[in-house]
Amino acid sequence: MYDHIIANDPSATPTPITPIAESGFESWLAQQPDATKSWISANGFEGKRGTQLLLPGKDGAVGSVLVGYVDDAKAIWDFAGLPNALPAGTYALSDDLTDKEDLYEKAALGLYLGGYRFDRYRKDDGKKDKRAKIALHDIEAAKRAENIARGIGLARDLINVPANDMGPAELEEAARGLGAEFGANVSAIVGMDLLAQNYPAIHTVGHGSDRDPRLIDLTWGDENAPKITLVGKGVCFDTGGYDLKPSSNMLLMKKDMGGSAQVLGLARMIMAADLPVRLRVLIPAVENMVSGRAYRPSDILQTRKGITVEVGNTDAEGRIVLSDALTEAASEDPDMLLDFATLTGAARVALGLGLPALFSNDDDLANGLMETGMAENDPLWRLPLWDDYRSQLDSKAADMNNISGSPFGGAIIAALFLDRFAEGAKSWAHIDLMAWNPSDRPGRPTGGEAQGIRAAFKLIKDRYGK
Repeated sequence: MYDHIIANDPSATPTPITPIAESGFESWLAQQPDATKSWISANGFEGKRGTQLLLPGKDGAVGSVLVGYVDDAKAIWDFAGLPNALPAGTYALSDDLTDKEDLYEKAALGLYLGGYRFDRYRKDDGKKDKRAKIALHDIEAAKRAENIARGIGLARDLINVPANDMGPAELEEAARGLGAEFGANVSAIVGMDLLAQNYPAIHTVGHGSDRDPRLIDLTWGDENAPKITLVGKGVCFDTGGYDLKPSSNMLLMKKDMGGSAQVLGLARMIMAADLPVRLRVLIPAVENMVSGRAYRPSDILQTRKGITVEVGNTDAEGRIVLSDALTEAASEDPDMLLDFATLTGAARVALGLGLPALFSNDDDLANGLMETGMAENDPLWRLPLWDDYRSQLDSKAADMNNISGSPFGGAIIAALFLDRFAEGAKSWAHIDLMAWNPSDRPGRPTGGEAQGIRAAFKLIKDRYGK
């Protein structure tokens, strides 16, 4: 996903990328030779964040690259435009930046993310060898940036693959590939075995598809280390079931496994960093399809927890499959339990596409995720598990319904549903996210996106790292 921008030619002499702090531009400019001042003036470069300028060398080639930045949480994106803006050649961040590890890490991450491509289904345009190459210094900041970038890239790639090539079996294959890379154990409970091993809700939702549903289970690390459990919604395609979505709403439903992509990307970061934790990843992987075997509105479903659920709407399937996975996750009493899911349109209405909704039964965890998210420019915003709304999930025929009869507070209602099954986990957070960029921005192309996992990784690393 990034190899096309990484410089591998040791004989190449990199062109330096010189970051200029926006606030210090005038003082920097005053110290430059007259020819440089004239060139900068002629090109109207003012050192504003995210802007670039090529400076000519003595031989007429590019001598160096200037990039304006502000040293804050958004600095990543100040550097993300460079891979697409630079002409062919080899470039490197200036040597004096290596003493500023935090800024170097942000700059390197921006360069990686700016070079992200998803071109699996496109013919080779012959331009790969003509793109800018980046040579990063052999320092820890660069290695940390690469780890985070590869976790984000994995999440993006998984979401971007269309459902014809990313069904439950392919999602399992991706988890097994990741497990093999880091020596993790990966298993799966598939098809009718879900009933035999008491995961009835996952089976019921996925039974409507010809592609067998499954629960994917990855474990890694010392069994005696702090337990970190990640649960990701893996609905590989969502038609809505018998409560069928309109065609316009179905166009992006390959991304409904975005929660599973997040937890695999986050798991990659944790394992690559060799954090001293016991990691478990649970992914209920299904398709929500229409068929003679598909579940129906008003059906009453069994769950692993023993709670019966009346189906008020078959398009609220994500919370149903998560119920079994959360029940299993909570049964181990992990030190931290995080679930990621593209769960509700209501969360998008409330907070927009770029700000995932956060719910938690633990103020310390919620505050930590929010504070870290803001510091990393990977924001999350807490909404309440509002107790007064719990009665809206009441059912006259079963222990609970999967939806409310009210059109209001949908994200909270969904989180309250999950809360019934995460019961017993002392520190649980639910992240309801979009997992998609609707338009291009530097480092954030249209398509699948990782949201919240940089924040989660940093928090886990700070709390449980070496």
